[in-house]
Amino acid sequence: MHPPANTRLFEEKYLRFQSEAGARFRAASGGSVPNGWTTVEQAEWMAATVGLAPGERLLDLGAGRGWPGELIAQHTGAQLLSVDVPIEALRQGRARMREALGARVWQVCGDGRALPIGDGHFSAVCHTDVLC
Repeated sequence: MHPPANTRLFEEKYLRFQSEAGARFRAASGGSVPNGWTTVEQAEWMAATVGLAPGERLLDLGAGRGWPGELIAQHTGAQLLSVDVPIEALRQGRARMREALGARVWQVCGDGRALPIGDGHFSAVCHTDVLC
């Protein structure tokens, strides 16, 4: 399966976040800026509701920089597989997610419609702010 035709559009979106204006915005917000419409309160509700136990697996499809899957994994102790097409998004979230989750996080650059993962491998799936 080929990457979507708009892959470059999403790459450019994440590269703009690395601009001087993006750096000022991150600094003013304390360094971490979720991109999308999901609020911290909503992600905390998901973490409380999903019923994941430490060590179980969470799949975050269309993860971008890793939000809110990272928050859910932090709150529950779950392992996280973060998947998205724009590799720049994954790069931008890598250091922060490694610091927060250590060896419990993996990132995959790929299309969520065609993952080489069998049924029953994950206990929960997170899919927020993604247009399909």
